[in-house]
Amino acid sequence: MSIGSAIEAFASQWLETSDGQQIYLEQSGNPSGIPVIYCHGGPGGGSSPFHRQLFDAALYHIIIFDQRGCGLSSPALQLENNSTQHLIADMEMIRQHLQIENWVVAGGSWGSTLALAYGQAYPQHCLGFILRGIFLGREQDIDWLYRAGFGASQVFPDYYQDFLQPIAHLPDMDVLQAYQLQLHHQNQAVRLNAALAWSIWESRIATLLPNEFAQSGEMDAQSALALALIEHHYFIHHCFFEPNQLLNNLHKISHLPCYIVHGRYDMICKAENAFSLASLWPEAQLNWVVNAGHSASEAGIATALYQASREMADKLHSQKRTAV
Repeated sequence: MSIGSAIEAFASQWLETSDGQQIYLEQSGNPSGIPVIYCHGGPGGGSSPFHRQLFDAALYHIIIFDQRGCGLSSPALQLENNSTQHLIADMEMIRQHLQIENWVVAGGSWGSTLALAYGQAYPQHCLGFILRGIFLGREQDIDWLYRAGFGASQVFPDYYQDFLQPIAHLPDMDVLQAYQLQLHHQNQAVRLNAALAWSIWESRIATLLPNEFAQSGEMDAQSALALALIEHHYFIHHCFFEPNQLLNNLHKISHLPCYIVHGRYDMICKAENAFSLASLWPEAQLNWVVNAGHSASEAGIATALYQASREMADKLHSQKRTAV
């Protein structure tokens, strides 16, 4: 089974938050179907029309939004009042605005982090979870991706050397602290150079096989700035979590169904993340995609997510019939 064809949104709008930000929101699929909200990655990655295709449009009322500071939400590149807690509140605002009682919460990479955090804050409004490329927001997960001597830097030392280029003159500083200086430098060219290096590093290692970023080493400046500034902001603040927060609070949602899709060769979010999560979640089903890395655009990942959406719908419909 492959993913569905392109899906057009039937409604789009901007919701204003209590602190004056404009959150982009769109709806597609079946308005009478199972509500599902999709959390994009990054943080700062923005949503894409492709994300609609990860769900069966006949079965789901698909809700997609751009998180603060990125995508079509405004103001762009906003770091003030931008935290995990703010994003959770935005999701709850969306639920109330759409008058949805319960929904499936889905997301990939950072989106899986946000989905879990929202679920633990509002378990009473969750039907279940569909998660891809698990990121748990722990210091070890940040170390794996960004710090020398850990995971990704050891697998891609040449790409990692390019990642370090903007901070090569700061060899004695921690990598996140050094990038703090460059991403917020008074010189615009310095800021952009750092943002490009940060974003291209992640993009290069997102797929099992070499992708366009690995081949060209180029990226759109605005996309790079959003991803680098917002990701760095979250990671230097430990994702606004207590240590091991998501696993420690898993009991709040572990009675709900969960489908986990994780690429066997994911170099951005290590496989241990998915394994640890599934091991503590009796209702979770973990699907290792053996021919993929991290990106949802890889055929094996996209197909597995679409299949998970079908299986989740079957499970929820079965539960509904049993309850009756």
